[in-house]
Amino acid sequence: LPLVTFFALIWMYVEGQPASKLSNHAFYSFWYVLPTLPMFIAFPFVHARFPFVLTLIISVVLTMVCFVITVFVAKLFGVELI
Repeated sequence: LPLVTFFALIWMYVEGQPASKLSNHAFYSFWYVLPTLPMFIAFPFVHARFPFVLTLIISVVLTMVCFVITVFVAKLFGVELI
């Protein structure tokens, strides 16, 4: 995701997007990356105990739960994600 975000920022810059839009994209990318991080930590442990497809399902559910938590935490900082 950081590499994709990096390329998206370059693309937006080349297209002539204003600095505020570039900054906004980078800022919200931070908040959307946070809920995915626990999945990358949990995946190897879950995959050691469950088949791959079930591990992916558990990872998606974990990410969704973390996203809901992130939405509430972000509101504490005055950031509206939804």
